Amino acid sequence: MSQTKKAAPSAPKYHPAAYEFVDHALHFTQKKLGKHSEVRQEPQEDSHISGPQLLDGIRELALKEFGMMTIPVFRHWGVNSTDDFGGIVFDMIERGRMRKTDHDKLSDFFGVYDFEEVFDKAYQIDTTSAFRR
Repeated sequence: MSQTKKAAPSAPKYHPAAYEFVDHALHFTQKKLGKHSEVRQEPQEDSHISGPQLLDGIRELALKEFGMMTIPVFRHWGVNSTDDFGGIVFDMIERGRMRKTDHDKLSDFFGVYDFEEVFDKAYQIDTTSAFRR
């Protein structure tokens, strides 16, 4: 008698906090773009955002939450490039935690921006409130 076993989902490749952050960034980006509704039973096409839009939201939220510590935080999570965020997104899609359209591709996340450029070299500390009386 033979038994067919279903393949168990593989263990996540990245730190669990990376998946949680991507989920937060998704909602952050949807809200920013006016595509988020708190009371939706079924996901609708008008709430969909593209890979580059999500990556822009990830960039903005990371700078807001982690500031100059963004790169070390991401590295701790095993995330070294926008390609890794694509891996997280498609892993979440595979696990049913996100959805995609027929137009979405993993390659939408490849090389969109350089972490050193956007999180280090372009980072500026806002000191305006420190010098107000």
